[in-house]
Amino acid sequence: MNFVSITPKFYYFCKKNKLKFIGLLSDTHSYYHPKLEIFFKDVDEIWHAGDIGDEQTFEQLKKFKPTRAVYGNIDGSALRQQLKANELFFCEDVKVMITHIGGYPSHYQTGIKKMLIDEKINLFVCGHSHILKVMHDKQLNVLHMNPGAAGIQGFHQFITLIRFKINGKNIEDLEIFEATRKL
Repeated sequence: MNFVSITPKFYYFCKKNKLKFIGLLSDTHSYYHPKLEIFFKDVDEIWHAGDIGDEQTFEQLKKFKPTRAVYGNIDGSALRQQLKANELFFCEDVKVMITHIGGYPSHYQTGIKKMLIDEKINLFVCGHSHILKVMHDKQLNVLHMNPGAAGIQGFHQFITLIRFKINGKNIEDLEIFEATRKL
């Protein structure tokens, strides 16, 4: 397990300057990793890119931190009634789109590229693949983030989480939590 802790003094600096500190995860599949609350301790919000798994996992996240989420393909009717397939919003000066199945630059799912262009998205977040990927789409000038998988279901060998800051129009200080999944 690898991650860097943020000192309380640094966190105060973020709050004082109105930065947003974001924790990002996907594909928990009803698993709440015991180190999640340590890695996300100082974040302002958690964003979940779908496949939460069950209402209990979603409730745990919401009790811990304010949480934005979309439903994924494995999420049942109870979560689908509470959540949307896509979330579009501003965080600071960054326009964000979160969906579960979205693809990645030059391999977007049908309709995603058009939405990214039409909505003038700056940060596109999706899950589903269980593969951690952060890349810039130079053609659309969009930053793409897929946090990989935070659960223990699937083919992935590592559990991954991401945290980063949004400072006005800038996305900064991205950090990754990685733990070996017990197979």
